[in-house]
Amino acid sequence: MGLVYTDITLKNAIDVGVYRRGGIKEPEVRQTTVRAMVDTGCFTLVITESVRQELGLEIEGEDEVPLANETTEKCKITEPVTIYWKNRQTVAQAMVLPSAKEVLLGAIPLEGMDLIVDPARQTVIGAHGEKAVYPVK
Repeated sequence: MGLVYTDITLKNAIDVGVYRRGGIKEPEVRQTTVRAMVDTGCFTLVITESVRQELGLEIEGEDEVPLANETTEKCKITEPVTIYWKNRQTVAQAMVLPSAKEVLLGAIPLEGMDLIVDPARQTVIGAHGEKAVYPVK
């Protein structure tokens, strides 16, 4: 299987909440649309420093994270990001890796939007079809 990419829209989740409560207008919600590499071996959303700045995300902490090349790297952990893919959305904190050259869409946001990778077509699809299914049992 080759690399799989998909387009996602990222919004500052704090801005989204302030907009919903009438504190700002919709155009003031900081957002960006990016082509993300889908990485099921990655834990969460990984963004670049430039994307963090564009979204105006504050840093909530730092941590050492293991990388695929068996090294570790210190990364920043941001406040929540709302992630949109077609008709689905989820919220997750993002990790900002100094070495990141592209956005990575990891396992938790994929699961949060009920998405899987279709290896035959090298694309992202709904795990349960066009409508997300969120079992609670």
